[in-house]
Amino acid sequence: MKTKKKKVKVAIKVKKSKHPKSKISSIKNKKCVQPRNSERIPSGISNFDTITDGGLTRGSVNLIVGGAGSGKTIFSIQFLYSGLKNGETCMYLTFEEKKDDLYRNMLKVGFDLRKYEDSGKFIFVEYTPEQVKTMIEEGGGTLESMVSKKNISRLVIDSVTSFELLFESELEKREAALALFDIIKAWKCTTFLTTEKELSINELISGSESAMEFEVDSVILIFYLRLNGIRNRMIEVLKMRGTKHSRRIYSMEITEEGIKISKNPEKSIKSDLI
Repeated sequence: MKTKKKKVKVAIKVKKSKHPKSKISSIKNKKCVQPRNSERIPSGISNFDTITDGGLTRGSVNLIVGGAGSGKTIFSIQFLYSGLKNGETCMYLTFEEKKDDLYRNMLKVGFDLRKYEDSGKFIFVEYTPEQVKTMIEEGGGTLESMVSKKNISRLVIDSVTSFELLFESELEKREAALALFDIIKAWKCTTFLTTEKELSINELISGSESAMEFEVDSVILIFYLRLNGIRNRMIEVLKMRGTKHSRRIYSMEITEEGIKISKNPEKSIKSDLI
């Protein structure tokens, strides 16, 4: 559930950092670029790798945008679960989800996270948005040490909506996003960020990018539209740097085996929500 935070004007002052590039003053005009290593990794999500020309770029930072109930968390966990089954160590950083609730809900779609936590492969971390701001100021801090020590290869931050609410202006949000991405890039994890945004039929035609959406390597939209009185999930890859991805919209279903994306794109969509 989306947690409302009081907007406060925050000026981030970077302390000593292992990564000088993470300083806000040095990256105001910096744009995120596609990772040099163009190796693709499997997402573990049915048909997603097909419509993205081979899957995600290793080391990329990717954003999932969708409203409540759209399937953002399941999508990101399925990405982690694919890595876990392949012997990778993965981290889930959350501001809102409680561990027991998450584990119970993910069992319904076939993901036994506790099993992998017990083996040391799945790391669950609950942070507050303020702690992430402190992490940026410290250039990585305790979280960076954990990522390095555990050799984390896949990371999910769910969700960054609460974090963005700490900043009032678009400039502050963009500077904070740049600093966060700079740190994550240095970790060399393939990362999914989720953000909550109600998407209507208008976003199927055009959408405005927020500070987060502008800086990431890819933006994936998940719609939860009411069609003929019934809610339907659909997915679109809005952008993916360096990738000849599909520009079509596909239906998406949550099953007992996780998310499955249709192989055939939608021909026409007439939503009840205009």
